[in-house]
Amino acid sequence: MWSGPAAVLAAAALLISGCSGSDKGSSSSAAPAATTAPAPSTNSQLEQEYQQVISQVLPSVVQITAGDSLGSGIVFDDKGDIVTNAHVIGTAQSFTVTLANSTKPLDATLVGSYPQSDLAVIRLSSPPNGLKPATFADSSKVAVGQVTLAMGSPLGLSSSVTEGIVSAVGRTVTEPQSPGSPGATIGNMVQTSAAINPGNSGGALVNLSSQVIGINTLTAVDPELGGSAAPGIGFAIPAVTVNSIATQLIKDGKVTNSGRAGLGVTVRPFFDANFQPAGAAIVSVTSGGPAASAGLQAGDVITKVNDTTITSPSVLTSALASFSPGDKVTVGYQRDGKNQTADVTLGSL
Repeated sequence: MWSGPAAVLAAAALLISGCSGSDKGSSSSAAPAATTAPAPSTNSQLEQEYQQVISQVLPSVVQITAGDSLGSGIVFDDKGDIVTNAHVIGTAQSFTVTLANSTKPLDATLVGSYPQSDLAVIRLSSPPNGLKPATFADSSKVAVGQVTLAMGSPLGLSSSVTEGIVSAVGRTVTEPQSPGSPGATIGNMVQTSAAINPGNSGGALVNLSSQVIGINTLTAVDPELGGSAAPGIGFAIPAVTVNSIATQLIKDGKVTNSGRAGLGVTVRPFFDANFQPAGAAIVSVTSGGPAASAGLQAGDVITKVNDTTITSPSVLTSALASFSPGDKVTVGYQRDGKNQTADVTLGSL
């Protein structure tokens, strides 16, 4: 099970308690002379790197309010375009944005949304001078062990930063369905140990070169903890995907090349004689598409992609998310009760 740190309904309040001591007695002896404690041992160079990255990138991270919900976003260009998660904005068309260096909310409107990859772009109605776009990294070079900083507005605490490492790459993750998210399956996600909390969605996952390597999107949940967030397991959409989708939304208002692999079929659930999920039944095949070119037809039931057993349309979507357009796969299917296979060169979703 997975849970995205999507919009939160109210900003958090911090309760700060202080401690005070009282003199319970007096002593005739003189107080010992004060001594200076040695400076704590720290890696000052690493501290300076952190502070430099934060000062360079945090001005590019904003807080987004969409109705009663709250999330984060990243300044994409100097024209006022801001990229965020589609589940942050939901079905809203207008928003308020608060920059990191300001408390004045700015109006913004929707440019375009692509829920299939959980990305959207909004645009400031009156972009201020000095707007600072973020720099996006080549996320294909992200490696396990790299230090990362997650920036955003967790629980409404704007301009917050948490620290961790890249703990895995190439993860395929399915989001839970919600009013603002169709339950997208996203491949090649960056896994990080940096804390990601509600309100962080749409914020920046950053390397020590002050580059955005991904957009913070969701966290894992632990069923043994009642479905609460599993500590230290968060996921970010890779920068290469963010760049591609955002650029298309800004240019055309829609996405024509998702960069994701597709078979060119419409499918529905298929159940066996015991009413158990047993495949993805093809309802229609795109003429000239990958499946049609490989000989697949409406009525066929897809049961395998390479070594992955397909029991439902969602499993098929997850299996395809780990491939890219142009990859070749072997699709196992049933036709008239007989098992067959077809070699398919995947197209674009």
